[in-house]
Amino acid sequence: MTPSRLARAIAGTFAAGALALVAAGAAAAPATYKADVDHSAVAFSVRHFVTPVPGRFRDWSAKIVYDREQPAGSSVELRVRADSIETDNDDRDAHLRSADFFDAARFPELTFASTSVRALDARHLEVAGDLTIRGVARRIVLPVELLGIVPTPQGERIGFTAAFSIDRKDYGVTWNRVIEGAGAILGDEVRITISIEALRAADPKKPSPGGSP
Repeated sequence: MTPSRLARAIAGTFAAGALALVAAGAAAAPATYKADVDHSAVAFSVRHFVTPVPGRFRDWSAKIVYDREQPAGSSVELRVRADSIETDNDDRDAHLRSADFFDAARFPELTFASTSVRALDARHLEVAGDLTIRGVARRIVLPVELLGIVPTPQGERIGFTAAFSIDRKDYGVTWNRVIEGAGAILGDEVRITISIEALRAADPKKPSPGGSP
């Protein structure tokens, strides 16, 4: 091999290696996802005398950044409209929106913003963050399960679920009534289940099909 051919071969090898490193870096980069609310749910249940009564929020959004290679680089932001609460009873829903409970006129949103993410194994995470209800923020830790990542015609989808409990009194939601012989109408523990299917956001650096570069 002549010196010039040897130089071109070496240059080609370095170029291929550089491209491989760039591709690997792109694959490992954190991805941003937006919740598909039509295939997700923010739900809860609270004991009424002896039976848990379910409810849900209809208006909410979530932004998830997930780093497959380094889960500690992941994050989540969840925003829920307090006045979108639904329990299949109009009078009860109006009461829950009132100052006795969520006081939706003064505190229109419930939010959760992560502060750290820790991987327990390939499918389970601990997500610490601040949950804010009625203007009161408290640090909690969510046990989160990764349900899967799949390609779809609309783009890559990812699924997570988390189930946990809070004490509503910690957030200033203290209304209750005691019935003689039956005890308190409502329990203090609120069981919350969040199931999110999210669609990967388009890469702004990547042109859309048929678009200009």
